Amino acid sequence: MAGHSKWATIKRAKAKTDAARGKLFSRYAREIMSAAKLGGGDPTMNPRLRLAIERSKADGLPNDNIARAIAKGTGEGEVDNTEEVTYEGYGPHGVAIIIDTMTDNRNRTVGEIRAAFNKYGGSLGESGCVAYQFDTLGIIEFEPAGRSEDDALELALEAGADDLVTDEDLWQIRCAVEQLHEVSKALTDAGLEAGDIRVDRLPQHTIELDESQARGILRLIDALEECEDVERVAANFDVSADVLAALEA
Repeated sequence: MAGHSKWATIKRAKAKTDAARGKLFSRYAREIMSAAKLGGGDPTMNPRLRLAIERSKADGLPNDNIARAIAKGTGEGEVDNTEEVTYEGYGPHGVAIIIDTMTDNRNRTVGEIRAAFNKYGGSLGESGCVAYQFDTLGIIEFEPAGRSEDDALELALEAGADDLVTDEDLWQIRCAVEQLHEVSKALTDAGLEAGDIRVDRLPQHTIELDESQARGILRLIDALEECEDVERVAANFDVSADVLAALEA
């Protein structure tokens, strides 16, 4: 059934001050390398690689960079020792946080992540301490563009999605990760233009925070996202509409 998501709005507001374009390109290159390493360099046979390429192209990553990243991942280019590592912990107020990284140096990465937790009142935990509180899903975001919620939900379900989550000006279609490419293609064929297509971790339950608490958590998340090897940070907090308005001001 359709629902509402303020966390999506929080992340859009945060994105205005997120990493510079060069850092974004580096993250995309690592994502493409990892996908090619795990599933091969042919995007027609590797849905994860196909998605990574689509996202990177949408943000302007040059084709030469994409080709080099694929070559590194498949072993045809420079030797690459990048691996995916997930870290978990708690922020202030019991907020669960999970961090996905791609790193060629675990000691460097865990040191930077631990320092961020310590600086902003959190604690880095053991593997598995919070992962069970999140679901990993495919996310397709789009602007309503005059569509009714019922029509959009029907279209999403017909395409093989599981749910539609609405916000004022940006809606999310959610599906199983392995269905992400097929669902996004079906939606595109139906005339829906996606603004973002990605894999994300979504909390099963959330903790509502006041403005001061939310700002503290966002400072921690900003610090984690500034770590060079961090690809994605997810947290299980939410805020009221009034607090959201204050955060966006």
